[in-house]
Amino acid sequence: MSSYKPKKEHRFSFGLWTTANRGRDPFGEETRSRLDPITNIKELGKRNVYGFNFHDDDLIPFGASLQLRNKIIKDTKRAMKDYNIVCAMATTNLFYHRVFKDGAFTSHDPRVRAFALQKVMKNMDLGAELGASVYVFWGGREGTEVDASKTPEESIKRYRECMNYLCAYADKNGYDFKFAIEPKPNEPRGDIFLATAGHVLAFINTLDDPERVGVNPEIEHSRMAGLNTYHDFAQCMEAGKLYHVDLGAQKPNRFDQDLRFGSEDLKETFFVVKLLEDNGWAGTRNFDEHPYRSEDEKGVWDFVEGSMRTYLILWEKVRQFNSDKKIQQILKDLHNTDPRLEGLMRRFTPEGAKQLQQHAFDPMALSKKRLPYEELDQRTQELLMGVI
Repeated sequence: MSSYKPKKEHRFSFGLWTTANRGRDPFGEETRSRLDPITNIKELGKRNVYGFNFHDDDLIPFGASLQLRNKIIKDTKRAMKDYNIVCAMATTNLFYHRVFKDGAFTSHDPRVRAFALQKVMKNMDLGAELGASVYVFWGGREGTEVDASKTPEESIKRYRECMNYLCAYADKNGYDFKFAIEPKPNEPRGDIFLATAGHVLAFINTLDDPERVGVNPEIEHSRMAGLNTYHDFAQCMEAGKLYHVDLGAQKPNRFDQDLRFGSEDLKETFFVVKLLEDNGWAGTRNFDEHPYRSEDEKGVWDFVEGSMRTYLILWEKVRQFNSDKKIQQILKDLHNTDPRLEGLMRRFTPEGAKQLQQHAFDPMALSKKRLPYEELDQRTQELLMGVI
């Protein structure tokens, strides 16, 4: 992989909102012109990107006529065919329009909740038509600044009702979507419901169709909460609920920076790549991030190419880690096995518990086992820095 050139089989994807980002922030207006979605899809396809993702309003302007909608859909399908790019994921914009200023699924107003369901169902129809396999739900406005304004238990109940409704809608229409809920602790709301991967995992178990629903953890959102993204991704994967991933970069405990993948905390990012590749992640390596506000249009495509290149470089580093004799010997020495004790602990039985209670342990002897984590971490660090 010395050239680090992306290929379709690497399954990289980008949201249309990432490359179409115009550099606007709360303190300044746009610094780039709007990139229309069809050109966006074509340019991604030219760079061997496997798939694109879209919010409904990314592809079809809010309130567009049926004639315009049909034309855009036709042009999208043509671009997908001509540039060999798939629609990998769809989602709904339930945060931008002022109607959602106090939530969509958790709004006090049943008319707003009903409109949100309508908007999602229409876009699910389009996502299915374009071949999306994953449908993501990010509740950007599902939260509060004023705790007296909403009770969390009522809001979560409403959230659940909407998710159950949409699961049933997908089932009725034969849509084979995997639903993935995307956690975020705050921003744009002061506090957002389902703030972390753990919150989402607990919530899923309360749904009517928990098998359909998983998690879409995002590097930036985990770091905003001061959490280890590698651990977040791993817990979702171990639970069989890692249905989609969002890759990017973020300084811990800041606003949502959406920086280019790998540009912050390279070691943690390395272990995210290692997790995905060592476990044969079958989903897309999706980038949800924004080019720097200082960039022009060329910089947008530098950003796209840089994200994929960094992933491929880190993937190469994973191979080096897995074949490094010193690292692998340390790991082998660390991992003890004791088939008899492991068998007793695997599942409770009265007889097994009795044997475990009677087993003679020597805690002082156990405590003397050397754990060379300094050496392991230094070796990993030098590998990432290209010294070994």
